[in-house]
Amino acid sequence: MEAARVVFTRKGFAATRTRDIAEEAGINLALLNYYFRSKEKLFAQIMQEKVQLMFGLVFPIVTDESLSIEQKIEKIANGYIDLLLQNPDLPIFVLSEVRNNPERFAQSLNIAEVMASSSLVKQLQERRPDIHPYQLMTSIMGMLVFPFVSKPILFPGNDEQTDVMFAMLMEERKKLIPQWIDAVLNC
Repeated sequence: MEAARVVFTRKGFAATRTRDIAEEAGINLALLNYYFRSKEKLFAQIMQEKVQLMFGLVFPIVTDESLSIEQKIEKIANGYIDLLLQNPDLPIFVLSEVRNNPERFAQSLNIAEVMASSSLVKQLQERRPDIHPYQLMTSIMGMLVFPFVSKPILFPGNDEQTDVMFAMLMEERKKLIPQWIDAVLNC
């Protein structure tokens, strides 16, 4: 499974061969096929894990009625940045695969239903009925995910100093994103 995670994340579904996964795992192809039957089944497991990792953090927060909207934004910003610092390839992998098969993604998460019934949407409608909830969530997710997607362009080089500088910027971003969203909510 770990070898499949590595190869699928690096190459994506279309470019990955089961032989690549077997080589990465140090096993023969027959053994891989015996346990997982097909590349599609193995990929479905990996994709489900990755999507759950990426979106599983948000759902409990947006549906928690005990948190204020400000607390939710802060928890989402902190949690996502920590998650993406630990899994920097996650956004590119998920976004690429979602673009290639949006139906499978939409069905597995029920994002529209979760968001529509969330306490975050209710809080937003009370505070700013003129802002569509998708505008808020799209803005938050963009502010969180885009720095990781654009890191190779904005921070060329793959050395420890660059990683440290990027991590420091992301730590600062944990404080800035809630401030920016608060400014929007209170104007």
